[in-house]
Amino acid sequence: MSVVEQRMREGIAGGPPDEVLGEALARATDTRIVEVGAGALYGAADTFASCFGSHTAVVVADETTYEVAGRTVHRVLRSARLPVTDALVFPSRPLLHADFARAAWLRDRLAAHEAIPVAVGAGTINDLTKLAAHLAGRPYMAVATAASMDGYAAFGAAITRDGFKQTMLCPAPRAIVADMDVLAAAPAALTASGFGDLVGKITAGADWLVADALGVEAVDDAIWTMVQPAVRQAVQDAARLGGGEPAAVARLFRCLVMSGLAMQAARSSRPASGAEHQLSHLWEMRRLAVDGHAVSHGFKVGVGTVAVAALYERLLAHDLAQLDVEAVCARWPALATWEAAVRQTHADPALRAQALAEVRAKYVDADGLRVRLQRLRERWPALTERLRGQLLPAKALRSLLATAGCPSEPHEIGLTTAALRASFGAARQIRRRYTVLDLAVEVGLLEPGLEALFAAGGELADWRTEAAAQSARTRPLAAGAGHNSD
Repeated sequence: MSVVEQRMREGIAGGPPDEVLGEALARATDTRIVEVGAGALYGAADTFASCFGSHTAVVVADETTYEVAGRTVHRVLRSARLPVTDALVFPSRPLLHADFARAAWLRDRLAAHEAIPVAVGAGTINDLTKLAAHLAGRPYMAVATAASMDGYAAFGAAITRDGFKQTMLCPAPRAIVADMDVLAAAPAALTASGFGDLVGKITAGADWLVADALGVEAVDDAIWTMVQPAVRQAVQDAARLGGGEPAAVARLFRCLVMSGLAMQAARSSRPASGAEHQLSHLWEMRRLAVDGHAVSHGFKVGVGTVAVAALYERLLAHDLAQLDVEAVCARWPALATWEAAVRQTHADPALRAQALAEVRAKYVDADGLRVRLQRLRERWPALTERLRGQLLPAKALRSLLATAGCPSEPHEIGLTTAALRASFGAARQIRRRYTVLDLAVEVGLLEPGLEALFAAGGELADWRTEAAAQSARTRPLAAGAGHNSD
């Protein structure tokens, strides 16, 4: 057990102790300060000055987050006699999205002066400000208003451009301030969304183990322990989060920040994002909605995590150490076949073009596949053991999500069973990252696995219950006015 993991286990249950967070900050490339605590909002000026001296500040928010915390931050900065320009406030309605056009608008506003932006909000405001600040050639600071996602400290911004959601490379904030009074008062749906995003690290970790075993992308042990021990503890807080316990919200936020810091250290989202996020991104690009309302990122990730965990269960039921590699390679399609599948799957021209680029980037020919599958045969017994230790059963994940107030079934986020089934193949095409979706395709078990999962009585056959149906009718599925976690 690593020193970091040992200290994590000795820390406050469900959240990393301060020294572990400090070690994570030491590995991070961009973020220097993380202030989490009751009343932290009133120390925002000190945090800003520690990072930027007497530089001019500009608050960036939307109408809701400005009232929740932005106005206070603006006043605190002024009271500290720091130069502050007029706030840049986006409308809260219609629901704000992190798209390139809005980031470009914000970049242009920032270009009018040299002020350091202070993003006050959750996922959308943070991503827009992160990219705009980068394009304007300056750092920024983040003030969190909800424990709704792990992107506060992440390297890169999740931005939709030409209909395609992608992670655009740009630095994380220099400092993060989170007032626990503000986070605890956030809409319950936002906290539940953060729990859904956190649970996704379980299957993301499994995907990284697979990529490591097959020689595609090695696991960095130090970065691994920044994420996975915290996740293991945080999932125990599901009932407390569902009840709105402030201490549980604090622990969730710290774990989400640790995840973001790990992505900084890796300069990649690999430590925190796998097939479950591919599904979520696909649904985002297809504008998944319920009664006209967008579904939050964490809610989509939560349902995607259950689906991916169920696929893993099917794969682990097979002894791939006995795989007939030559037979699989003999049936392996040429790249042109995969390209034709992409064209048939994605009707939107921009999404189709991006998916074609991703599929081409990760395609291996029969010879390359042979090498990979021979390695899989040799390492399958050890890999199986590691995967069983990493994963939770799909049924257990559904229960955890529901307990935390997060959707756990496709119908709750506007997906039919048929749409969920079709999503597996389509999601594989939109990212070059190697995940269980690729493994299942390469060993010839994706379609047989889906057939079993969606057959009557299968793990992903319409698993809707009356309790879940009632929950779907009462739970807000959007991230909340002005608090969008995507």
